[in-house]
Amino acid sequence: MPAEILDGRALATRIEGDLRAEADTFAVMFRRRPRLVVLLVGDVAASASYVKGKAAASARVGIESEVVSVPGTATTLEIVSLVKAIAAGEHGHADGILVQLPLPPHVDATAVLDAVPPDRDVDGFHPENAGLLSQGRPRFVPCTAAGVQRILIDAGIATAGRHAVIVGRSDIVGKPLAALLAAKPPRAAAPGQRTCCDATVTLCHSRSADLASLTRQADILIAAVGRPKLITADMVKPGATVIDVGINRVDGKLVGDVDFDGVRDVAGKITPVPGGVGPLTVAMLLANTLLAAELNARR
Repeated sequence: MPAEILDGRALATRIEGDLRAEADTFAVMFRRRPRLVVLLVGDVAASASYVKGKAAASARVGIESEVVSVPGTATTLEIVSLVKAIAAGEHGHADGILVQLPLPPHVDATAVLDAVPPDRDVDGFHPENAGLLSQGRPRFVPCTAAGVQRILIDAGIATAGRHAVIVGRSDIVGKPLAALLAAKPPRAAAPGQRTCCDATVTLCHSRSADLASLTRQADILIAAVGRPKLITADMVKPGATVIDVGINRVDGKLVGDVDFDGVRDVAGKITPVPGGVGPLTVAMLLANTLLAAELNARR
């Protein structure tokens, strides 16, 4: 029997509905809307498209947004100075600040991301937020990792005691997701509340020796390495949950890191590309922006 498809678009729509209600409440309490400022460097079509999508999603949930564009020739120092100016309010109030990636090759991306104040780092990339996550007390979780966690919770997939294998070790997905899945349950969790933690986690990558022997051990397999159709049916444990984070363009089509057609006949549950994790990434960005607004407003 083919695997159950986990619909990220439908889940994102439900989350947006909840966020709209929260944003409306925030507007009544504080007499303003949460506000996101996005920094777009250069004229890469894909980045511009992603930013446009984020602006549209912000509008749907009642979050104000502004895109600040700079030429692709801007230096690291110029971009860092602009980030600091945005944080200082020179482009209006900013509850959340997002630097659209990737940046041009000549720009020091680490220096730019570190310039975003950690209390407005809605991407969750600042080292302070990474440190909090590693200690089990997250503030802003990187959006894609948070989206994967939300899919697992919504689908009722048990993680406690299960073996989760993550293929990909990036600071954006692999590492933060490993921390989320391996964490202890939150102290504030209510009885019966669905959580996504207490897993045994293996973090591997495209250069891991005998990768297939590792992925076949997974009760939950997450592919986030950026190689189209790397994960094939023979690499998947029958009945496993397979989460595909990859977004690759092949012959004009978007495909994931998982060979969807083959793996679907082996897995128990699977996310598609597109329509799986992608919409949840944007939804989690909006959730982080609202959280940042609430934290800032109560100071």
